[in-house]
Amino acid sequence: MILHPPVLALLLVALLGAAALTWAGAFAWRLLGHWNLASGARGQIEMERRTHLVATVLTLVTLAQGFALLLMVFNADRTAPLLVGAMCAFGSFNASVYGFPALYTKMALFFAAIVWLALHHADLQVEDYPLTGRKYALVLGLLMPLALADAALSLVYFSDLRADMLTSCCGTAFNPDKPDLGGDAAALPPRWALALLGGALAIAAALALGVRRWPRLALAYGVFSAVVFFVALLAVVSAVSIYVYEHPHHHCPFCLLKREYGYFGFLLYPPLFLGTACGLASGALSLRLPPSLRGRSPPPGARLRGLSVAGFAVFGLLCAWAVWHSALRV
Repeated sequence: MILHPPVLALLLVALLGAAALTWAGAFAWRLLGHWNLASGARGQIEMERRTHLVATVLTLVTLAQGFALLLMVFNADRTAPLLVGAMCAFGSFNASVYGFPALYTKMALFFAAIVWLALHHADLQVEDYPLTGRKYALVLGLLMPLALADAALSLVYFSDLRADMLTSCCGTAFNPDKPDLGGDAAALPPRWALALLGGALAIAAALALGVRRWPRLALAYGVFSAVVFFVALLAVVSAVSIYVYEHPHHHCPFCLLKREYGYFGFLLYPPLFLGTACGLASGALSLRLPPSLRGRSPPPGARLRGLSVAGFAVFGLLCAWAVWHSALRV
């Protein structure tokens, strides 16, 4: 299966991303040891010029990773009919021990790249570039290792897939009687899951409003956006999915991407990922804010926080719409 066009595209993006971030990591290592904005030395001027090139490359890598994440899930759903026992993207990822680690690593790389872009954008707003050290430490300490892991896991995952492989379907994994994470999520009563989701979204909105009066809540909002992400996925497995499928025992979050359900997952998940990514980025910007960025209007991270709240709101409305318009009543 490694010769399928979507797989080749995914591998190309992963390998190019790893190469670009390895190069950026080498530059970051040099910059962290020699950066001095007050210096007029030739080496300092060269580093200042090269930062623009590195930033452009990393922006392209971020955009490519967002596309690759969508393509990876879409390709997994299309690959499922070729595997024995698979019914959806879950079966494709579950067909190899490297499947879900590859997916989770790509998701983590996407979120980390969005945080880096937010730091870079804020860094360019003032003349002293106060976030330069922080954003290149992020490249060296997080983005580069994630990109290398993404390339390695993608390569071994797609190399491990074979058409004669026997895998399990989503029905066995998201079974309320199965004592594991998927089974526990499916066993949660739908009303409780929806109540948890509503509560998490309400707390996130309250934190976002509270930041205007208490700026220190900005970091709390960034941390809580990750909590909203996991609560939202729990609600999708436990409640939203069964209302979309109109079947009380079908809890798979991947089947939402299928044609017979109107590709609802491709509407539902992007605002959730947008809300989480922007929330994490706004929290990162609020952490030890440099003096030159304080007092700016709007404050760094305010627009990202607004986008995050909007993303969570759209996700919540889509969940409410799915429950309201379903013929299933639990």
